[in-house]
Amino acid sequence: MLSAPTDKSFKRYLFFWLGQLFSLLGSSIIGFVITWWIADTTGSAIYLSIAAFSSSLPMVILTPFMGVFIDRWNRKITIGLTDFLQAFTTFWIIIIFLLDIENIWLLIVLNTVRAIFQAIHYPTVNAIIPIMIPKKHLSRMNGINYLFTGMIRMIGPIVAATLLLFLMIEQILWIDIGTFILAIIPLLLITIPTLQTDSNENDKEPFFKELKFGVNILKTVPGLLTLLVLISIINLLNNPFNTLMPLFIKDNHSGGALEFAIVVAMFQVGVVIGALICSVKKEWKHKEMIILQTIIIGIIGYLITTFAPRGNFLLIGFGGLIHASMMPIANTMFLTIIQTKVPAETQGRVFSIVISIAFSIMPIGMILSGPLAELFGMYILFISSLILQSIILLAVWIFSDIRHINNKKMKIESEDNIETRDI
Repeated sequence: MLSAPTDKSFKRYLFFWLGQLFSLLGSSIIGFVITWWIADTTGSAIYLSIAAFSSSLPMVILTPFMGVFIDRWNRKITIGLTDFLQAFTTFWIIIIFLLDIENIWLLIVLNTVRAIFQAIHYPTVNAIIPIMIPKKHLSRMNGINYLFTGMIRMIGPIVAATLLLFLMIEQILWIDIGTFILAIIPLLLITIPTLQTDSNENDKEPFFKELKFGVNILKTVPGLLTLLVLISIINLLNNPFNTLMPLFIKDNHSGGALEFAIVVAMFQVGVVIGALICSVKKEWKHKEMIILQTIIIGIIGYLITTFAPRGNFLLIGFGGLIHASMMPIANTMFLTIIQTKVPAETQGRVFSIVISIAFSIMPIGMILSGPLAELFGMYILFISSLILQSIILLAVWIFSDIRHINNKKMKIESEDNIETRDI
């Protein structure tokens, strides 16, 4: 029987979390350096698109299934081993640069291998939070974690771009090895509680049965499935901006790594601002309307980015800041709708479906962005994406029931009974 988390276990977690922040900083720097090297060396939207696609695919494929294994494995060993394997893969990337084997496909493959280990590492780290942090500290810790990770993702690109002015890429990559050491020391020194699971839980049928039931729950909440589809399509259409921004800065605005870093940092500032707004404002009404409004403001932000005068990187970044600041607000509203409209006993299944759809839509947008940019050009692709978003938003508002989420009743049909709830 697992004992409840205590203030002592919380202190151990804080020590571990500090090490993980260093690891995140290293990953942020390495991710920026590799992305910029691909953009700068190849000048190809297709290569950039393939690299983004392949590095995001492991998270899509592995994450939905990792929960079962994470609950069975020793979490301390899993975190340490995957962290080590990420650093070891980075070491081989360093080797290929030292040997002047600058093969783009080899780099993409190795970067994908790093992503595989990250797809195991990420959910394992999150899985230890509820077993080490008392409930009274969870909300505060989640907020602090969101703020610090946002700040690190903001600082990482600036650090990486500055280092690129003075160091070779193979020298910068050693940072990942160094941050691994800083992250592994706290892990070795703390104790992480282990879970005992039932070894006879091998029946796969309930998984698909519960998955189907979760989809049915989504259908019963008026407008919720429409909202999920809308957000997924908007995310799909925003992918060209996220994937091709390095080339947009380099080719369309004659910028370098530092200018790209400034733009990326401003995007992250937007995320932090949005998160702070969500933290300060306690009550939100008409959440579905707020989501639609954030999409509209996000479109305006990317319009500013697209039509910024050549070389005006601050304006490009400002447009990205406006867009990025809307993301935490939209996500918070959507999650709150699920938390308040979906019965508590079914939220796990519903959230798993939502997360799977959210992750799976990203690689599709990434792999399509490169060929479409090569075919039509980045400006046309960006403008077309924003026009499509506007048309879809208008169509959803006119022809769907998304406006009526707050004033309908829903029917929850479970395996045993039918229940009517006010929503």
